[in-house]
Amino acid sequence: MHWIRLPLADGLHSKQAHADLPDGTFEREVGKEGFGGPAAHFHHKHPPTGWLSFDGPVKPRALDFVESKQQVSSPWQASVMMHNAHCEVRWWRLAESMPALARNSDGDQLLFVHDGVGELFCDWGHMSIAEGDYVVLPRGCMWRIEVSAPLAILMIEATEAAYRLPEKGMLGPHAIFDPAVLGRPLMDDAFRAQQGETETRVIVKRRGALTTITYPFNPLDAVGWHGDLTPVKLNWRDIRPVMSHRYHLPPSVHTTFQTDRFIVTTFCPRPIESDPGALKVPFFHNNDDYDEVIFYHKGNFFSRDNIHPGMVSFHPSGFTHGPHPKAFAAGAAHAKKETDEVAVMIDARDPLDLTDAAFKVEWTGYADSWKVKKD
Repeated sequence: MHWIRLPLADGLHSKQAHADLPDGTFEREVGKEGFGGPAAHFHHKHPPTGWLSFDGPVKPRALDFVESKQQVSSPWQASVMMHNAHCEVRWWRLAESMPALARNSDGDQLLFVHDGVGELFCDWGHMSIAEGDYVVLPRGCMWRIEVSAPLAILMIEATEAAYRLPEKGMLGPHAIFDPAVLGRPLMDDAFRAQQGETETRVIVKRRGALTTITYPFNPLDAVGWHGDLTPVKLNWRDIRPVMSHRYHLPPSVHTTFQTDRFIVTTFCPRPIESDPGALKVPFFHNNDDYDEVIFYHKGNFFSRDNIHPGMVSFHPSGFTHGPHPKAFAAGAAHAKKETDEVAVMIDARDPLDLTDAAFKVEWTGYADSWKVKKD
């Protein structure tokens, strides 16, 4: 229950957030708890991203994962790009079928298939995976992938935690995506065919260290199961974004999975707001409680310049950010009627540390990309 509470105001301001801004002003949101807590909306004479230079740990960064070419057969050989005590992000290129099973004993594993096709086998059975699929693998699940076309996979570990579906409140349980669209492994003919007496290794990750367990048979040998825990698969094409033609909704509305200390959000193609007074691009904001990571999967991200599929932006907590100048101008002119981007966002409650592998593929001009170029 929410009591009626009237917000405070001073000076020249709009009646509502993200709509009908005073002429010539730029709105900046300063909020708590992502976009769900108390907030203040300032109206500035200049864009909050109109800096001359940027130096220090709050500097925004862009990483080009496409430039990371290493192909490895195990997910635990894939480069860790960023991490904290509750989240670990890896970039994995898999060109050939995995020779051993993998098991994560540190937390649930989320795979997002950026490219490629494969067959995933696990304790629960078999399912096909392809571009655009999320796959949630419960902690302790044994699994392997047979490659049909080389795979590029974004891996997001919920360290010492589990993935859940977000609460949808008044939208109802079938909004954004109906759980009925979730795929799951099946104990089908392909699963039974891969069973046998072949010596098989399982590479277990626990507390970041690897243990190899060797069996004289393939331990994916279950003949049946029952219960309410299973891996699930969701393709971004089955997500139906919430939208409003009169109000630019915050990114948290598009939450796909959540854990104790971070959320995973999916940006999918949608109509752009059509009301003349509504913002048409993301609002400038200080997200001072979260680090924000966006993996750009497909299309042209409508609030960014110089970003191509396979790149990642990293906006540390404390960094005021928003649309690039050309994107802001295009939004003001309502030049586009719909977005065509697909992107995966991680909002982490705890600061993320970038690794040497991430800095090796950094585009160092990212902070300067907000500068307005003079004719």
